[in-house]
Amino acid sequence: MLGGPSVNLRQVREADVDALYDAHTNIRNRGAFFPLGVMSQTDFRGEFAKHGFWQKSEGMLVIESPDGEIAGHIEFFRPVSYWDAFELSYQLYSDQHAGRGFVTEAVQLLVDYLFATKKEHRIHLVIVPENSPSRRIAEKCGFVLEGTVRGAFFNDGRNQDVLLYSLLRTDPRPWHGAAAGNAPSPAT
Repeated sequence: MLGGPSVNLRQVREADVDALYDAHTNIRNRGAFFPLGVMSQTDFRGEFAKHGFWQKSEGMLVIESPDGEIAGHIEFFRPVSYWDAFELSYQLYSDQHAGRGFVTEAVQLLVDYLFATKKEHRIHLVIVPENSPSRRIAEKCGFVLEGTVRGAFFNDGRNQDVLLYSLLRTDPRPWHGAAAGNAPSPAT
């Protein structure tokens, strides 16, 4: 488990699978910017049974609120096989958790963990330009805007531009203050 002041990140448990699948298929919770595609319940359960949503180059962690409630999830995966990078994706499951810093803290915890345990040199965030909350998260976490990737994201019946943000292993991490480049290993 990765613990922070406001949230804990932990691997998915068998007892979580039904609630996570319900959240996965609830399109209303996705907002205007999260992809709308869903996986069948059989495939979803099969993925959990096969590897528990955790592998060497991809994984999903539950974002747990201070009271132990599942607030959402955060994932990492290889965006392109030949890039030395991971991409992060995240989702809160209810508006009651929005604006409380849960995702910002989850990104910080997962960034520290990935840079401490994996060889990948870059972490990406791919954000629809109109998604102001995610852009603020990227900026608060020290991600650098690299540019616009035109028409790269198909969602809600159309192709959309996205912004590519990155954080390199050697970049400062604002949540560590002056020693940002030398982040401590996360507690597991």
